[in-house]
Amino acid sequence: MPGVFGVRWGRLLLVLTCFSVSLVSLVSLSRRAAAFGDATAVEIVSLNVGNGGDDVRNVTERFAWEVRKRSSVEPILEPGRARLDKASLFRSPFVYWRGSEEFPPLSEEAIEGLRKYIHRGGFILIDDATAGAEGFDRAVRRELLRAFPALPLKPISADHTIYRSFYLLQRPVGRVQGPSFLEGITYGDRIAIVYSRHDVGGAFQRDRLGAWSQAVVPGGEAQRERAIRLGVNLVLYALCTDYKDDQVHAPFIMRRRGSGR
Repeated sequence: MPGVFGVRWGRLLLVLTCFSVSLVSLVSLSRRAAAFGDATAVEIVSLNVGNGGDDVRNVTERFAWEVRKRSSVEPILEPGRARLDKASLFRSPFVYWRGSEEFPPLSEEAIEGLRKYIHRGGFILIDDATAGAEGFDRAVRRELLRAFPALPLKPISADHTIYRSFYLLQRPVGRVQGPSFLEGITYGDRIAIVYSRHDVGGAFQRDRLGAWSQAVVPGGEAQRERAIRLGVNLVLYALCTDYKDDQVHAPFIMRRRGSGR
């Protein structure tokens, strides 16, 4: 079965990718670092578990656009979908799973695919689009417990690297303010699954004319910007999870602190 990255990235290339994320801020946020080429283009894949796809595709396209605009990473701007029980899952290091309704138990093949994806280095962002309803939440917790009975979801601490992988953030927000924490499953020395009950993707969505399609409450456009920054952080964390040494990111962090942003 193919590796998680589709075309396997070497460790040196990952170091350069992560370092370039920090370096781009030192040179100029308006200058684009050189792309790594189509063979290493990142695809922010949406997960198909039987729910609708148009709104999810809108979110992953916006994720890709914001990451490309704000960092030196070059995501594919028209990302596709994948299933847990298909080999196509392994073409991307980042999978976005959005839902709003309770869903039936996953097949044994899907559960096994989920285990293998995480074991081989993949990262999944699970986004509760209802930001509080019980159906989707109940189903997600049930299936994660099936797949990882010894690795329960736990709150992610406010000082975790996720909150400083690119932007410096104090807490998670999305279309709604939601709880003061994200939840995650730690696999080895990394968080491999992040679960948000903030509807992060809802803050990214635009209509066909390019206008924001979802109101962000209670914080309006300032909250939307923080939600987008959280999404960018999560993508960068997924790509650079083995290279989160503070020394690598120190120049970018100091620049952020110095500017007061």
